[in-house]
Amino acid sequence: MAAYEVKIQSYKTEAIESLKEEFKDVKDFIFTDYRGLTVSQITELRNKLRENNATLKVVKNRFAKIALKEMDKESAADYLVGPTAIALARDESGPVAKAILDFGEEAPIEVKGGIIGDKMFSLDEIKAFSKLPTKIELIAKLMGTMRAPIQNVVYVLNAVPQKLVRTLQAVADKKKAEGN
Repeated sequence: MAAYEVKIQSYKTEAIESLKEEFKDVKDFIFTDYRGLTVSQITELRNKLRENNATLKVVKNRFAKIALKEMDKESAADYLVGPTAIALARDESGPVAKAILDFGEEAPIEVKGGIIGDKMFSLDEIKAFSKLPTKIELIAKLMGTMRAPIQNVVYVLNAVPQKLVRTLQAVADKKKAEGN
């Protein structure tokens, strides 16, 4: 009797390699259930995600599981069930999650969970994560905080000559009023 040989069809390996190639530049993955969305709604969501340097990819669950496993990502098997679209965040994923959750208030899209960094996030964790400020917002707040003491020093240093000028002007006005 001949040994049993598993034949893997080439289109499947090509599809997995294609997914791995697409996933290699992605920092974070947000898994969604897109059932019930119309084509125009999916297009609108994709446009919103593009603004945040992200894309929405409808995937075959089995291929995505294999691709993520081969890339040493955390197992997302719990989220890769049923119709799945993955938001691929290439930059910050907070705004991407916020865009999906905001869009989900008007359309029938549900966030299942995600991989942020190297950690699995549940739906509740994704919601909390979406409310955090972005890196740019944090830098702006830090710069504002750092600027405040310097700005106060400038006001104090500027007040001394202003007070002198006002005093001299008051003396000049007084002498003018006296007629001298």
